[in-house]
Amino acid sequence: MTSLKSPVAAEEQAATAAAAAAAKGDGERCPVEEVALVVPETDDPTTPVMTFRAWTLGLASCVVLIFLNTFFTYRTQPLTISGILAQILVLPAGQFMAAVLPNREVRLLGGRLGSFNLNPGPFNIKEHVIITIFANCGVSYGGGDAYSIGAITVMKAYYKQSLGFLCALLIVLTTQILGYGWAGMLRRYLVDPADMWWPSNLAQVSLFRALHEKEGGGDGGKGSSSPSRGPTRMRFFLIFFFASFAYYALPGYLLPILTFFSWACWAWPHSITAQQVGSGYHGLGVGAFTLDWAGISAYHGSPLVAPWASIANTAVGFVMFIYLIVPLCYWKFNTFDARKFPIFSNQLFTASGQKYDTTKVLTREFDLNVAAYESYGKLYLSPLFAISIGSGFLRFTATIVHVALFHGGDIWRQSRSAMSSAAAKMDVHAKLMRRYKQVPQWWFLVLLVGSVAVSLLMSFVYKEEVQLPWWGMLFAFALAFVVTLPIGVIQATTNQARIHPSLITMNHRRRRSLIQPGYDIIAQFMIGYALPGKPIANLLFKIYGRISTVHALSFLADLKLGHYMKIPPRCMYTAQLVGTVVAGVVNLAVAWWMLGNIDNICDVEALHPDSPWTCPKYRVTFDASVIWGLIGPARLFGRHGLYRNLVWLFLAGAVLPVPVWLLSRAFPEKKWIALINIPVISYGFAGMPPATPTNIASWLVTGTIFNYFVFKYRKGWWQKYNYVLSAALDAGTAFMGVLIFFALQNAHHELKWWGTEVDHCPLASCPTAPGIAVKGCPVF
Repeated sequence: MTSLKSPVAAEEQAATAAAAAAAKGDGERCPVEEVALVVPETDDPTTPVMTFRAWTLGLASCVVLIFLNTFFTYRTQPLTISGILAQILVLPAGQFMAAVLPNREVRLLGGRLGSFNLNPGPFNIKEHVIITIFANCGVSYGGGDAYSIGAITVMKAYYKQSLGFLCALLIVLTTQILGYGWAGMLRRYLVDPADMWWPSNLAQVSLFRALHEKEGGGDGGKGSSSPSRGPTRMRFFLIFFFASFAYYALPGYLLPILTFFSWACWAWPHSITAQQVGSGYHGLGVGAFTLDWAGISAYHGSPLVAPWASIANTAVGFVMFIYLIVPLCYWKFNTFDARKFPIFSNQLFTASGQKYDTTKVLTREFDLNVAAYESYGKLYLSPLFAISIGSGFLRFTATIVHVALFHGGDIWRQSRSAMSSAAAKMDVHAKLMRRYKQVPQWWFLVLLVGSVAVSLLMSFVYKEEVQLPWWGMLFAFALAFVVTLPIGVIQATTNQARIHPSLITMNHRRRRSLIQPGYDIIAQFMIGYALPGKPIANLLFKIYGRISTVHALSFLADLKLGHYMKIPPRCMYTAQLVGTVVAGVVNLAVAWWMLGNIDNICDVEALHPDSPWTCPKYRVTFDASVIWGLIGPARLFGRHGLYRNLVWLFLAGAVLPVPVWLLSRAFPEKKWIALINIPVISYGFAGMPPATPTNIASWLVTGTIFNYFVFKYRKGWWQKYNYVLSAALDAGTAFMGVLIFFALQNAHHELKWWGTEVDHCPLASCPTAPGIAVKGCPVF
């Protein structure tokens, strides 16, 4: 496996850096080999960082990304635009500003508020990094972990709650700032020590250097072409950006059938079983595929930046669940009365196969009406949805046991080293960072205490809206405090396999979901038992107890990126805090406007059948609030609950990694055994619903093509263009999607013909149990 540089160039650069460090007395090289190979060990502290260009492009990138990510998260095929888009696009923009802006000093209020230079010189790598830090706030807010907006959407669109804008804004901002406070308090443990190396950052460092250092040749590896051949990365990006932009007019407007190409339903138009098996939207998707990039990358992120080992493990779990377990449970054993319901659906059902009307069991205060629930009947899930929840149980314990067995010794040694007095012996990067003025701890403490105080105040002032009492808030804060450090150690020191940095994904949402154990299952369990019958409280508890930790780790990862790229700590603090506030306000403003101006948004029953505003992500958030909050885990998973046997998967998850670990120790020469990763195998079923089997299957196929075959046989091309192609496809798809909405769909210029029907499988969502009557379906 080769690095992004040729071996000769890498050796010369390492020798130069080491000599410079030794000459300056900057200290030892980083003990982590991957970091020593990729991260530069020199620094110029006179390089300008928070320039006019950085502020302008940084805030613009943050606003654009948060707008696009919020906009697309409500669509049937959601799309997350990663920070790599800004990382690539701002380079020519920054160079253009450096070429045209005058070298002139600007005084604010006659110099009383300071001054700045419009053009302090060539656009530099540190400006580029700080702009990316701004942009990453737009990703973390609007991407896969924008759970606070999901909660607000559920409160307004599903529960029809009269929630005020100020209360919603406080929920959004306190969640993020709470995470930033945790991050600041944990810097000394998770950022400063060399052992806490955050593997996922190394790909971004490699890309920064590739964009700013002169492109040269290299040893592309056996069977590869030289990375120096072909167009530059920027020209390649523009070519595929415009190609993707033009192409998305087909699946996005003219020919939406390309999103779910379910040919089996055309072959057997009257067979329920064939359509259940072959439907890409409402069935198992066997043989179905998508030619829509938004559909491929909607739920697991871009497959072009996922490590091959993760793709392979995910494929094993996907095939096992979709093609073996679900069919057996549905057709062979009729598990959980499965045949009364669609085989795949994100809806909730009654015992008679009808959609569950939660308004019949809700009080005016949005609590469970127990008498009405007992009269109306129990809640049921589609079979695939129920098994998906069970896979979450398995994944939680499997992650803990897997990490303990395969990485426990390393984590313990690295943690002791990082948190003991030995950590005072800093590597070259830490010593170079000591040149800069540090951020006082009390700056972060003020943010942490302030967000906690405002959150507690909300539990009194907005008691009816948030449902979560003050002690529930404190419980959530305590949970976040307990778990952030150990999960941070896991994320900062390990990966799914010891893989080369060039293979580590740059997609923030992906890197979090793979490495962090999904303790949200436990969080929902605990608050569901402590506050049964309160769905809004369950949503808010998850935000403050789990999502704040997710955001904290995102901030910590960015702090480590700044550490590697020698960004002054106070510049990092300013960029992250300002980006957080700006992203939060824009995030809520866009969501608020969409909820108020798109008719029947998220209401699948009232929407036009071909409407893209079905909110599948937020439908599952609503379902979770009903399952864990309104009905509660005791009624569904307790001793007398219909789904009580799924709880055994907690035990299964704890047991399954053990034989893999024992085999890897017994046969150390067989390296492939250690690559078997039970948590990632169970991840092959994660996200369904809202993800469909077609989404995941297409993701797996695309990832295999690029990260196995292209990487193996065209390594030079892969090294130079793979990440750039991913960004171009994301960007082109996103901009065309926004253009289609504002130019056509928002003006009600809708097409209606055979090709605009997303899925020609009307019978796929029909039940097959005798006597169940559902509109549009035959009765057996």
